[in-house]
Amino acid sequence: MTSAVPRGSTPRERNGELQGFKEVQRLAYECAEAVAAQLRPGVTEREAARMQRDWLHGRGVRDWFHLPFAWFGDRTAFAGFRVPLQFFPTGRRLEPGMPFILDMAPVHRGFTADIGYSGRLGPDPLHDRMLDDLGEHRELILRGVRERRSLRELYEEVDRLMVRQGYANRHRAYPFGVIAHKVGRVPERRWSPHVFGFGAQALKGLASDALHGHREGWSPLWSPYRFSDHPPRPGLWAVEPHLGFRGTGVKFEELLVVTDSRDPEESAFWLDDDLPHVRRRQEERAA
Repeated sequence: MTSAVPRGSTPRERNGELQGFKEVQRLAYECAEAVAAQLRPGVTEREAARMQRDWLHGRGVRDWFHLPFAWFGDRTAFAGFRVPLQFFPTGRRLEPGMPFILDMAPVHRGFTADIGYSGRLGPDPLHDRMLDDLGEHRELILRGVRERRSLRELYEEVDRLMVRQGYANRHRAYPFGVIAHKVGRVPERRWSPHVFGFGAQALKGLASDALHGHREGWSPLWSPYRFSDHPPRPGLWAVEPHLGFRGTGVKFEELLVVTDSRDPEESAFWLDDDLPHVRRRQEERAA
């Protein structure tokens, strides 16, 4: 998995390289919105995951960082999750008023995206409030990365904000408790196998990053543990803060660009500010 932000690259070079990542991220969010619009009572998580996969396959996606997930009801808050197999879609059926999360990580033309989309089947003021509060985490994370604070320290600050808001940290339920991981270019293949739902090429790249990082004192996983006690490394990070409250979970997941620029605004920025959860927050503020 090659870096998306070469060290010393100019903004022009970087923007040219990043366009492919932006396009696949927008494609993934377009898929999420299209599938969400088709969800009806009785649809299962497995069916929703298949809908995502079929939609993207029809638009040329043949490889994945991971295959699509779908979580309904209290599974959006990872209620009772103890082992990795519990993350995979189940026969849980969607019911009126239920929250849902769609999560997919397609690779298209060698570019990777990893996105999370939170919705609900019918109105719910709690869900609306949680989505509003989630926006504060997007701002906090960008500010902390620009300040070049330790990833571990920033993780703890996200935790503290969640506590102040009255929520539980549910990204801690992911393997290694990660709030983010690095992504990059993946070699194109006509057919790429997947292992336990993860693309073999993408896993190979992440493992290579982990090996290099171990030698140099950094990790491609952003976690609460000692191996993440270092400043952000240049590259693309798929960031996914996940709030939980009494059986309801909400999250976003999108790509954060980190560079070695000394200009604060160029040192870190979200790849795309025209995404569903960003537009929603902008509309709420304008109202």
